[in-house]
Amino acid sequence: MPSEHPNPPELWLLRHAATEWSENGRHTGSRTNLPLNAAGRAAAVALRSSLEGISFAAVLSSPLDRCMETCRLAGRGDVMRTDADLVEWDYGDLEGLTTPQIREKYPAWTIWSGPWPGGEDAAKVGGRARRVIDRLRAIPGRVAIFSHGHFSRVLAATWLGFEAPAGKAFALDTGTYSILGWEHEYPTLRKWNV
Repeated sequence: MPSEHPNPPELWLLRHAATEWSENGRHTGSRTNLPLNAAGRAAAVALRSSLEGISFAAVLSSPLDRCMETCRLAGRGDVMRTDADLVEWDYGDLEGLTTPQIREKYPAWTIWSGPWPGGEDAAKVGGRARRVIDRLRAIPGRVAIFSHGHFSRVLAATWLGFEAPAGKAFALDTGTYSILGWEHEYPTLRKWNV
């Protein structure tokens, strides 16, 4: 969808840094509020240099501790606002499990195709991403978003005009940043997983 704003936003997606569960491959969704581990805190501090000299019209974070802590350690905590739509995918009954554990019960399972017992389906997560994008398109300039792996991948896919499951094509490491922007009037992927 082309931008109508004369100065459209540029979205900087910052995935929270490492937690114990992210390093162990456990699905850490919206129900579990883990802090960063030591390596995660160091990576969040390292993000500060990537953001040095960059001004943001808004800095938004998931209200979960791992994102807010990443934001603070990256030097943007003083201007951070939380947004409940930025929380990670609700994995429901699969929260805390690894993919091999989930596939013992659901052999063909992926987060992108489900099932999602007791949690959110891809369309619902895509709807949250669409709400975020609709609000952010009214903000001129750069916006920093501190969020989660799967949600950020859905947000990127949605920004580019794809459905939520297209996020499977965007691998995203902890403690990284990505930039969504524009070329002429069309939304683009400017940088990914830096």
